[in-house]
Amino acid sequence: MTETSSYEPPTVWKWDRESGGRFANINRPIAGATHEKDLPVGEHDLQLHSLATPNGVKVTVMLEELLELGISEAEYDAYLINIGEGQQFGSGFVTINPNSKIPALLDRGTTPPTRVFESGAILVYLAEKFGAFLPTDPSARAECMSWLFWQMGSAPYLGGGFGHFYAYAPEKIEYCIDRYAMEVKRQLDVLDQRLEGNRFLCGEQYTIADMANYAWYGALVLHNIYDSAVFLDVASYTHVARWATEIEARPAVQRGRRVNRPWGAEETRVVERHSSSDFE
Repeated sequence: MTETSSYEPPTVWKWDRESGGRFANINRPIAGATHEKDLPVGEHDLQLHSLATPNGVKVTVMLEELLELGISEAEYDAYLINIGEGQQFGSGFVTINPNSKIPALLDRGTTPPTRVFESGAILVYLAEKFGAFLPTDPSARAECMSWLFWQMGSAPYLGGGFGHFYAYAPEKIEYCIDRYAMEVKRQLDVLDQRLEGNRFLCGEQYTIADMANYAWYGALVLHNIYDSAVFLDVASYTHVARWATEIEARPAVQRGRRVNRPWGAEETRVVERHSSSDFE
């Protein structure tokens, strides 16, 4: 590291709204709603409010995989939450997720309705509700849950750490980029070593652990998120690439990636999803 800084942290930190960065206009150190906004309600029991970021893709892939199995009870309505516009701070959304992050799910098929927030929790909830993509054998289940929770704990280093300082921060800080790049590459190596002798993270069985990890690390390796593919040398993680490519070829994954996606070519977008006909 060659940079020096004259910054000294204050005794008591206070919110500086002018700190800059891509998301400075919506970031704040307090919780709760900023405005009154009811959520739309569709016809299905499962109501998803989300955006096609990696955390959102985890859940739409899971729902589409359940439907691919012929589980009609997994039909769902998916409504867009545009986090760039601060829609996650609307009162209706905050009622489902007090943490104001996507995705959030409301299951109206229970009495009272069940709210589920945090993408990993939603995956487990759906897997247990419909009896799919989560092993029942105790040892296999533990392996699946371990890789799921590994992803939940690791992704903030990739997204909020590396992604923020490499792509979104108002200035490039060598120490921060080096720190998080090293950790992301370590994570990729963890996955690459695991997948060298395993088709999926839990062996031959495709599970919610694969869905969760694919949404982040598959996107990193296959789709150059943060424009960082060369910088991180993602092509060197050949087992991760093989695994991600196989998962992405699944029809349900291809559909799930399109749901709540307001960007990209028109044929890749399904901004709202209410039935299978929305993909036509």
